[in-house]
Parts: sequence; C-alpha cells; structure tokens
Amino acid sequence: MNKLCLFLLTVLLTVMSSPLMAQCSLCTKTAQQLGEGPAKGLNNGILMLAFTPLAIIGLLAFRWWKSNREAS
Repeated sequence: MNKLCLFLLTVLLTVMSSPLMAQCSLCTKTAQQLGEGPAKGLNNGILMLAFTPLAIIGLLAFRWWKSNREAS
C-alpha cells in the first residue's frame, strides 16, 4: 500500500509542477482571439473533460490489477 501511495504522490506532484496545455492548434488559435481569461477557462475545461475518462480507466485498471493479484 505504501508503494501505491508513493507512486500516486509522485504522479500528482509531476502533474502539478508544470502548467498543462491541453489545447490543439485550432483551439489555441481560437483561445488567442478570445483573450487570456477565456483561454485559461477553455484550457481548464478541456483538462476537466479529459480527466473523467482517464480516472475511470485508472479505477478499472486498479481493480483488475487488484483482483489478479489476489488470485495468484
């Protein structure tokens, strides 16, 4: 359990240490025309929409790993 917590903490610190840009080239061009405030909002919205499916996949992978680990 400690290794899992350490891994999650490392991933979290890595993600939080650098500003994330989740915009494609078309979204970047549109955001530049809107201004800095709306561009940050657009970027945050894209990141939130991407987080949900990744969290679900991570949860399913963790449950699969845990069930296979108990079966061995």
